[in-house]
Amino acid sequence: MIALISIISMLLSLAYWVLLAMIIMSWLISFNIINTRNQFVYTVWNALTALTEPVLKPVRRILPPIGGLDLSPIVVFLIILFLQIFVERDLPRYLGIY
Repeated sequence: MIALISIISMLLSLAYWVLLAMIIMSWLISFNIINTRNQFVYTVWNALTALTEPVLKPVRRILPPIGGLDLSPIVVFLIILFLQIFVERDLPRYLGIY
């Protein structure tokens, strides 16, 4: 059971870093620091959006953009942090492992 909790925790950590990379890259693209006409940047951006869009799309349906600002990555970021804390600290206690 501890191995399963560790795998879930690592997957949540991976989702955290992928979402953080997507957020930072979107800022860099928005401020025209990096350009999607570069093939490498375009490939990385497509990969990041393909990974994060299935999670962000349902949140965007519930939470529309506020003043042109998309808050869905922040909401998903907070959900991932909450789930990570729950899995690492509370779930083992509920299951009687620790």
